[in-house]
Amino acid sequence: MSSTLDYKGYTVNIVYDAEGGVLSGTVIGIRDGICFEAESAADVESAFHEAIDDYLAFCAEKGKAPEVPYKGSFNVRIPPDLHRAASIAALRKNESLNRFVADAIAAAV
Repeated sequence: MSSTLDYKGYTVNIVYDAEGGVLSGTVIGIRDGICFEAESAADVESAFHEAIDDYLAFCAEKGKAPEVPYKGSFNVRIPPDLHRAASIAALRKNESLNRFVADAIAAAV
């Protein structure tokens, strides 16, 4: 079982490690590794907030821009026939392929 939390634009996936008896979290959507552990469910949110605050403080100290999750662009690999069909469907709707795909994703989520 897993769960997610959001804080300052960052999302963490939380899982229970039965072997270690702890809850652990890993921030998703960025390459920088931000992870934490908490011993109880009551401590998870504060541990997550502390991990994000520490990351942002570290970036500020180093003069590095913090990585921004979900910049709005990603590569998708699809079969050529599906690519062609989507392009034609977008043309028929007089819209870009990007708009067509964004609308399709929005409808699915």
